[in-house]
Amino acid sequence: MHASSSTSSANFKLPPEVLEFCDVAKRIVRDELMPLEQEWLSSPNQAYGMRELPAIRAAFSPEVAKKIEGLSRDTGLWYLMVPEQYGGMGLPMLTQVAILEQLYYTPITLPLANVPNILYECKGDQVDRFLKPIIEGTKTTAFAQTEPNAGSDPGGMMQTRAVRKGNGWVLNGTKMWISNADECDFLMVQAVTDAEKRQRGGITMFLVDRKNPGLRVEVPGIRTWLSTIAKQHVVHFDDVFVPDEDVLGEVGKGFTLGQRWLTIHDRLLRGPYALGKMQRALDMSVEWAKQRVTFGKRLSERQAIQWHLVDMHIDITALRSMTYEVAARADAGDDVRSEAALVKLCAGEWGARCVDHGIQVHGAMGESLDLPLTLFYRLLRHAQIGGGASEIQRILIARKLLG
Repeated sequence: MHASSSTSSANFKLPPEVLEFCDVAKRIVRDELMPLEQEWLSSPNQAYGMRELPAIRAAFSPEVAKKIEGLSRDTGLWYLMVPEQYGGMGLPMLTQVAILEQLYYTPITLPLANVPNILYECKGDQVDRFLKPIIEGTKTTAFAQTEPNAGSDPGGMMQTRAVRKGNGWVLNGTKMWISNADECDFLMVQAVTDAEKRQRGGITMFLVDRKNPGLRVEVPGIRTWLSTIAKQHVVHFDDVFVPDEDVLGEVGKGFTLGQRWLTIHDRLLRGPYALGKMQRALDMSVEWAKQRVTFGKRLSERQAIQWHLVDMHIDITALRSMTYEVAARADAGDDVRSEAALVKLCAGEWGARCVDHGIQVHGAMGESLDLPLTLFYRLLRHAQIGGGASEIQRILIARKLLG
């Protein structure tokens, strides 16, 4: 995405200072990160729990990792998503989306203070113990909602229980497909505290230290590409005691917190996550079509190839407009749950479709592991499942349409 093309619509015109940040992000990506892509693509740690800083440290030498982290901190991009009260830039969601799209142009993700928005519910000493270390990158966390039999219907099917005991709670149950579970410092865990109310006031969010006695992390018995690369694990809770002071938010309000996290981090922000990759795929495909010659003609002269490129451009333009509008509505305080579901649905399905066009344009080269296209495709194909399958997003959208 070029900063100018991303702001062509009058509804989403960004001020000069925001465009400056977009240009900074663009320069870092082109000048510093893209030259490292071959090393990244050959690394077995290229996704590493979906956490940027551990991924950088696992894939590169300490010197290179330190340089990349320094670029993020020195330019201020590290605090891109952090409110002003905690030392961040306090940027609106629309601005964050524009800058993030630039950063996702490469598979090498610039490390940021990627703070789950629900952690801003921390109170008292929770701020120093949990929130600030996440902001500064000295600790990492994991979101634990999904269970073996409660993937798409966590509210109705969640089996993990928390029972009151003394000045705290005892947790028992199992969570599955939890990214970063084996490396994080603490988990944000949803557990049923009132089986009658469930998602309507009976699910609570707990902040649980990964080294808490009774908490056990294991590799899933079912191997998938993402569970291997993205460090997804099964987490068992066997009489895990959590004190009252480690309840996040209010007792019984944990499901609402989980939905708030999903709405922004796993749905709306799928928009820029997909757009950066889609724009890169289109740019690569245009360049390849202009220089690749078959049967005496450049690919760019063939209508079949032109249509692939046009279809990619259509998907990018439509998703960008949709994402920016929903981000602007979120900034205005609107309830964007169904709209964020629409962004996620289209980001996953159109994103995979767009990159698939790019792979086809490149032919055999499109399948090369030396190009980022196949990695982009796998990541975007996962977006049709992770964070709520496409079918679930359609249900959420239909509920809004039908009132």
